[in-house]
Amino acid sequence: MKKHNFNAGPSILPQIAIENTAKAVLDLNGIGLSLLEISHRSKDFQAVIDEAVALFKELLNIPEGYQVIFLGGGASLQFCMVPFNMMGKKSAYLETGVWAKKAAKEAKYFGEAVTVASSSDKNFNYIPVGYTVPEDADYFHITTNNTIYGTEIRTDYDCKVPLIADMSSDILSRPVDISKYALIYGGAQKNLGPAGVTFVIVREDLLGKVERPIPTMLDYRTHIKEGSMFNTPPCLPIFTVKETLKWIKSLGGVEAIEKMNIEKADLLYNAIDSSKMFVGTAEKESRSLMNICFVMKDEYKDKEDAFMEFAKNRGMIGIKGHRSVGGFRASTYNALPMESVQALVDCMMDFEKDNA
Repeated sequence: MKKHNFNAGPSILPQIAIENTAKAVLDLNGIGLSLLEISHRSKDFQAVIDEAVALFKELLNIPEGYQVIFLGGGASLQFCMVPFNMMGKKSAYLETGVWAKKAAKEAKYFGEAVTVASSSDKNFNYIPVGYTVPEDADYFHITTNNTIYGTEIRTDYDCKVPLIADMSSDILSRPVDISKYALIYGGAQKNLGPAGVTFVIVREDLLGKVERPIPTMLDYRTHIKEGSMFNTPPCLPIFTVKETLKWIKSLGGVEAIEKMNIEKADLLYNAIDSSKMFVGTAEKESRSLMNICFVMKDEYKDKEDAFMEFAKNRGMIGIKGHRSVGGFRASTYNALPMESVQALVDCMMDFEKDNA
């Protein structure tokens, strides 16, 4: 039976990226050695990282003056590195979920971190609007996609202070005007590759402005200077990132990917909205294209476990909602085919037909 992978992360990857990584684990480009056992300073791995950076810059049209680096530690380490490198005395945060709250918490170790708005009053089911970002803030931080609650910021904000974004779960799902951002970061394990590598896109001229000393490993300038190789980088995940970027390019780039993502999301949201049994949890104007969250209507709540079992028997993997929200979550990342979304819709309709 075919499996349909809706896991929220680590999540589905392009099959070609998985296959090419598996080949490289056995023998990298015919050199007779595994990707896992070569030196990161060899010309063979240097070619891997160079290609990954070049593809990143090409696919996102990254302007001159920005650097792309690969680090460890996940987005969670960036919650600390961002204020360490970018915050003098004050920063501003938009609170749209758990990860946004965690990022703001780390910033408070370095000074004043102002929450300009929050959607916690409705369990983060919408993106706040109509707030003011203090102009004396060193930066304004947003989390563009909220995996737990199924909301997403799909526009590039105009901001009078440097804009920083955690794009862990929606990077390369749509075109982005990089010039509007001071820094973008994210863990790879959604749209880019396996867990273990973190990407950072940073405007280099904004670094080195804080007065505090920064430990060597936590200074972005260290990793820019050393080409992401100050210490041994996560070689295998970077290789898979490179293969995933090649796959995105082969499909026509992020513009083509965005079109596919809209079509997938429309199919599932339309099924939810027309259902007698299911209902979406995020406000419509804030809905994510990456994580589609829904629950049973009140009169059918007692059938949630039965639907989970029914869906599992139809090959649906990873659709259980986060424990803080409940219900169901279908993560429709770049590599998820339309076939899988249609299979989930068919599964929902068949269950409803027999149970509503």
